[in-house]
Amino acid sequence: MSEASTTSSDFSGGAEAYEQFMGRWSRRLAGPFIDFLGVRDGDAVLDVGCGTGSLTLAMAARAKVAAVTGIDLSEAYIAFARSRTDDSRIAFDTGDAGALPFPDGAFDRVAAMLVLNLVPDARAAAAEMVRVARTGAMVAAATWDLRGGLPMFRMFWDTAAMQDPEAANARARYFSAPLTRPGELADAWTGFGLRDVVQDQVTIRVDFESFDDYWRPFLGKTGPAGSYVAGLTETRRDALMSRLRAAYESGDPDGPR
Repeated sequence: MSEASTTSSDFSGGAEAYEQFMGRWSRRLAGPFIDFLGVRDGDAVLDVGCGTGSLTLAMAARAKVAAVTGIDLSEAYIAFARSRTDDSRIAFDTGDAGALPFPDGAFDRVAAMLVLNLVPDARAAAAEMVRVARTGAMVAAATWDLRGGLPMFRMFWDTAAMQDPEAANARARYFSAPLTRPGELADAWTGFGLRDVVQDQVTIRVDFESFDDYWRPFLGKTGPAGSYVAGLTETRRDALMSRLRAAYESGDPDGPR
């Protein structure tokens, strides 16, 4: 399944960098995830780890919700998200996914898209999502299938690990993140006492116009991969770029992939 936005300090490269790195895929994932979540007219909805607001805005556009709140730890992301709308139903606030600033049972739908694997304590954040959901509410999360379903990052980390043991260690941490393996999210929800738990897969296409379109977002200090690249010397960064270019092109001229 595709799954995370972020309240993680790993995403510290600024809102514009995040948009290039992950926001464009969040916008593409938002529609099918909303279908899965089942947002309805009149709902009060919470988007945990809203990032730059793609899911929050899409939910407000999809249904006549009573209110939709996006919350994220990053003040820069929240400021960017606020600049994207003047819809009175939408609120963006800063806050910690592990300690949501809302009373028990406040929401009809609680969602987290592309974030739970990035927060310091994923299960604490999941427990908070359950706490703020009213009785009978829908709670849903999506995380990337890191090991088997994300070629853009698999290619990056496998290539980096070939030249750097530290990259191999970072890859191991990233691909073993909590709540990203088959069945883990469903088990977590069941463990918190939720009923009628369903796990499914949502697939989106992630495509690039050129190698530069693929490589440039890694330079924005965004996410674990961006943080890793930012820590490299110029020589090691250039070597990684060269190897990634060869992997991206794979014997064909540069262009869309």
